[in-house]
Amino acid sequence: MRIAKEDVDVKMEIPGAVIRQRTDFGDATGLGKISCEYFSLSAGVDTTPLFQGLEGDLCQCPHWGFVLRGQLTTTDADGAQETANANDLFYWPPGHNVKVDVDAEIVMFSPQREHSHVINHMIEKVKS
Repeated sequence: MRIAKEDVDVKMEIPGAVIRQRTDFGDATGLGKISCEYFSLSAGVDTTPLFQGLEGDLCQCPHWGFVLRGQLTTTDADGAQETANANDLFYWPPGHNVKVDVDAEIVMFSPQREHSHVINHMIEKVKS
């Protein structure tokens, strides 16, 4: 399956972030359906307040992806940090927050049910 960035539905748009998600993008045995996401993020974006209220106040969905440009740093429940830079492949296990260090664009593949739950939670958080 192939899809152009412009054809991926915008699920959430706030100052500094555009989150696109294409559901039913494939099937990962044992994880169910997966979705593909294309995030455009500005430096300074921090998911910490958006994930409050989720288990451990962290994203509990795993992600596999590629940094097209920019730099992001993840922090896990133990406080361990890892930075992903332009042209890096990454895997973020469940239990993380993300801070954007440099304007970034990333492509991620995630279990659809789990990540849709997280995205819907973020949408509700920005409404309040």
